[in-house]
Amino acid sequence: MLTYRDVFRVPQFGPLFVTSALQGAASTTSGLALGVLVFTTTGSPLLSALSMFGASLAQLIGATLLMSAADRLPPRGALSGAALAFGLGTAVLAVPGLPLPLMFAVVLGEGVVAAVIGGVRYGLLNEVLPENAYLLGRSVLNMCSGTMQICGYAAGGVLIAVLSPRGTLLVAAVLYATGAAAARCGLARRAPRATGRPSVGETWRTNALLWSSAPRRRVYLALWLPNGLVVGCESLFVPYRPDQAGLLFACAALGMLAGDTVTGRYVPARWRGRLSTPLLLLLAVPYLLFAVRPGLPLTLVLVTLASAGFSASLLLQERLLTLTPDTMTGQALGLHSSGMLAAQGVAAVLAGTLAQHASAATVIAMMATASVAVTLLLAPGLRLSRAEQHPARS
Repeated sequence: MLTYRDVFRVPQFGPLFVTSALQGAASTTSGLALGVLVFTTTGSPLLSALSMFGASLAQLIGATLLMSAADRLPPRGALSGAALAFGLGTAVLAVPGLPLPLMFAVVLGEGVVAAVIGGVRYGLLNEVLPENAYLLGRSVLNMCSGTMQICGYAAGGVLIAVLSPRGTLLVAAVLYATGAAAARCGLARRAPRATGRPSVGETWRTNALLWSSAPRRRVYLALWLPNGLVVGCESLFVPYRPDQAGLLFACAALGMLAGDTVTGRYVPARWRGRLSTPLLLLLAVPYLLFAVRPGLPLTLVLVTLASAGFSASLLLQERLLTLTPDTMTGQALGLHSSGMLAAQGVAAVLAGTLAQHASAATVIAMMATASVAVTLLLAPGLRLSRAEQHPARS
């Protein structure tokens, strides 16, 4: 069985890992700084939340209009160029007196570009790793992302107190620029995976082709909906326990890291096709108990346990790759990432709206119930076919 050490021995994985880590740290730090800046300027919690998470919803635009570029751009140039563009955009956000509409235009533009770059990154990951190593490599990047979120929010809070939100945005811009240099100097030049020019028409045609396959369609729905509904649960941590919300988010991150580590490294290949549905149920079932408002110790255990279920995404991504031609892997993975983030954003808005009329505990249980129901509806279609169970024989 492959190990994490084997993944890091792949020559091109190291630069890709460093680039992803720097971008994760920069986006987390800049998002927190921008949210604080907008709130102190406007006093609006809604505008502050949109400044932090609006880019996730903007990824829908990139996924539906520009995602064909994920397989038709040279990976090194796309990753380094996008990181540099993010750095410049973040530096613009730090300009004093920048009008709010222009600020949101920059945020939305970065979200559109991020959708395409996600496809480029994960397509390149599948390309540089040995066969059957994608799950382990994606597990490493997921753990890196979770760690960068924890560290980025902690460091961002300190930097905001010491340097001000605008000063923190400039630090994030430097991190983006460093990531651009790491991609440019560390990654080897590679030809695009597909020929032709990226276009809106090509994006629609490929998305339609990806969506036309019933097995792929079911995998996409399983990647987007149960996950997104549970993020709706997490979005209510602050109103649920305003005094301990930070601890709840930390436990969620811890559970996610543990789940990705165990699933990515230790789950045998013969079990992977059978575990996605149980893990999706694990993702939601613990939140059902929030309806009775358990004590803090049990709440922390439930959140940690539930978040381990996010590792179902690793298994479903591996399944998606087996159902997708190599020339479409970038767009297929980019569509997964963008759709997932958009579903999470929509679920967070829905949960917040419902919480205006019911208690946070009740809404958390409602969102978890919806996630369980969706998983059970999708479960029959997620069972492996005989060909997938016995690939050598087929």
